[in-house]
Parts: sequence; structure tokens; C-alpha cells
Amino acid sequence: MGDMQTVTSRSPTREELLSELANTRRRTRDLITSLPEEALNVPYHRGVNPPLWEMGHAAFFYEVFVFNLLDGTPSIDPSMDDLWDSFHVDHQDRWCRELFPGREATLRYFETVYDRLEERIRARPLSEQERYLYRYGIFHQNMHVESLIWCRQTVGYPAPGSCLLARTAPGEPGGGDAEIPGGRWLIGMPGNSEYFATDDFAFDNEKPRFEIELPAFAISKLAVSRGEFLAFVEDGGYQKPELWSFGGRRWLDTETDVALVHGCREPMLRTPRHPLYWRWHDSQWQERVFDQWQPLELEAPVLHVSYWEAEAWCNWAGRRLPTEFEWEVAALGNRPETPFRRFPWGNEAPTEVRADLDGGAMARNPVYDYPAGDSAFGCRQMIGSTWEWTSSQFFPYDGFKVDMYPFMSTLQFGDHKVTRGGSCATSSCLIRGTYRQAYLPQRNDVYTGFRTCAL
Repeated sequence: MGDMQTVTSRSPTREELLSELANTRRRTRDLITSLPEEALNVPYHRGVNPPLWEMGHAAFFYEVFVFNLLDGTPSIDPSMDDLWDSFHVDHQDRWCRELFPGREATLRYFETVYDRLEERIRARPLSEQERYLYRYGIFHQNMHVESLIWCRQTVGYPAPGSCLLARTAPGEPGGGDAEIPGGRWLIGMPGNSEYFATDDFAFDNEKPRFEIELPAFAISKLAVSRGEFLAFVEDGGYQKPELWSFGGRRWLDTETDVALVHGCREPMLRTPRHPLYWRWHDSQWQERVFDQWQPLELEAPVLHVSYWEAEAWCNWAGRRLPTEFEWEVAALGNRPETPFRRFPWGNEAPTEVRADLDGGAMARNPVYDYPAGDSAFGCRQMIGSTWEWTSSQFFPYDGFKVDMYPFMSTLQFGDHKVTRGGSCATSSCLIRGTYRQAYLPQRNDVYTGFRTCAL
């Protein structure tokens, strides 16, 4: 393939790896230790894990893919291997506290693994394989940093310390569609690259890179806002079955327990009539942000909506969801024979003026903020704020090869939908424009929103 690589590829230095590791260590530890002991026993919910299990699982991942794989070193406690492994312990069994060590023992295990990892990075030569494995482990743990944040939202705990709710990059109201010309475009990351541990690091579902021919299309420059979605709610959108697909109508008619949303001990079975964390209260629409009910931020992107809700809103508005390839083209605009962009703005790392990431503003700012993060076509907030639903099923690209972690993608192929772009809770070190996140279409507990295309 003739796509041009950047000519200044550079491996992260030892100190940069250690800094990334230390930041991940600190964020994980803070998300655990900022909760009192009793709060670690979170109520059961299919969309979250107990915080202590998340911490132990992330540390165990380093044991498997660094110490076991590279050094042949056995686990610190082999009797725990199956319990820390997400594919050997059933989801509900993770709530059996008698199976797992307590808070202090789990923290000791976590710190021991991190100390050993830091010592290994400092003392050993850095081969490309080792750089790759270190980064893979760090990025895997940052996925769990995001899930620890949405766990707090799910169970109604206080916001994490990273949550500043500051408006760091104001923009001017605008909108409309970006007109994307037809032609050939590049999608994904290289399947075989000498920079696999550095510039071209990617997970298996992003590879191998390929060319695609797309017709011209028009995509909204801004994500759908809470106010725009509220118009659909107040127009009775949830009561109009003609707006919903078969799968959407089935979801719409299914009662779910929303007791956690409202802080109730007894089950509250409800069918959806508005986004999960909204309520009509004291003559106004409110939404729950962690443990606080707040007035709806009408100009901010809509959050916590399922694929079915996004699809129904599109039918109501006379729009459609983009395919994942349209989304990537609008975000990155990569063509054959041109320098490859990993972010809408180029190849520089995300910053707080380009994107809402790292559990900072938590998608409370207007959809027109962060102008410095615009794509070449003028599309805004395509990195951060919300994972954006696309119409695409999550399938492997042609030529897909299973990565070192065989379950990174394979268990989601077929029945999940693709979201793109990262969310307000996603770590800035993890995200890029080619990143594909798979969610089941009914998920509305995670940080999902959407933007639309013209019909």
C-alpha cells in the first residue's frame, strides 16, 4: 500500500514510559482510595465491575503479558490467576468478596506489581517488543480507568477528583453540515509496521489499514446536544413506534431496573421514556451527574443514550447515523499518498484545549467548544466528550489477525455496534481517530452520544 508514513517516528524514551506508567498508577489508585471501604462493595450491575476486582485484574494483566511472557516468572499468587482473569471468572462471581482479598491486600498486590514493572523498565534494555507490551498493558489499564469512572456514575458515587467541570476551551455557536467529497480514503492502522510499538501502535480490530471508495456525504459538524434530544422527548418520540426499528421497539418495550439511577433500595422496573439519567423534577428537566441531580445542560452533547435511541432520533429528525468509515473520514480525512493523521487536528497528542478527556469536564460543556480540535472538514469534538454511535456492526477488517490478547476484539464481533472517538472519561494516552469501541446497542450506562448525516 502506498500510504505515506510520518518521517519523524520516535520511540518513547524510558522516562516517558515511566511517566505514563506513573500517571496510570496514580489515577487507578485515586479512583479506589478516594472511596470509603463500604463503598467498594458496589451493588451488582451488569455494566460495571467491583472496583477492587478492576484493580487486581489490571495488575494481573501486567503479570501475564510482561513477567510471565517475557521472563517466565510465575504469578505472585498463582491461586488467584483464574479469579483475576476476566475470562475464567463469571461476571457475577466477582461480587463474592470471600473469593478475593480485601482492600489493603489488593492495594499491596497492585503496588508490588507496579514496583516490579517500574524496576524492570528502568533496569532492562528496551526492545520494541518490550515497548509494545508495556504500552499494551498501560493502555489496557486505562480502559479500566474509564470503566471505574462510569462505575461511579452508574451507582451514584461522588465525582472522581479529576472531574473539574471547567470550561477550558470555549467556542462560538455554529453548526450545519460538513460536505465530505467522494473518493478514495484510508481507514485504520497498518497491519505490519516497523513502528508497531510507537506511532503505529494499535489494537487488532484497527488493522490492517485499507483503502475504501466512498460517495460524497454530509455530516453534522457538531454532536447532537441535550437540548436537541430534549425536543424529541417532548414531542413524544418514545411513544411513536413508527420512529423505532424492530430492535428499537423491542428495547423500548423492555422493562429495566432503574433503582440505582434514583438511589432506591427496592427494584424500580421502568420502560424507557427519556435518557437513562434524566428526570422531570421541580418543573424542570434534570440529569444525574455522579451523585448530584443538576439542571439539564441544553447545549452540551447528549450522553448515556443507546444505539436504539440515537437511531430513533435520526428517524424523527430526517437524518441518519454515519457508518464508521464515514465517521473516520470526517474525523481524519486520510487519503492515499498523503501524510497520515491520527487525530482530527494532526498528530500532536490531545490536550485540554483540543478535547474533553481524562475525566475532566465530563461532557458538560457546549457541543461547539474545543475549536482547536476541529478536523480538516470543520467537525468538532470528534475526539473526547462522547463515544459516537455509528450504524456499523463491529466486524473485523479483511486480513484481521488476532493480537497477543486474543479476547481484545473477538468476543464482540457480530452483535456489537461500533462507536468512535472516545469520551470525556477516556484517557488521552489511549485514544486516536482509528480506535474502534464496541458496545451492545442497548448500552446506555456508558458515555455514548452521536452525530448524524444528511439522508
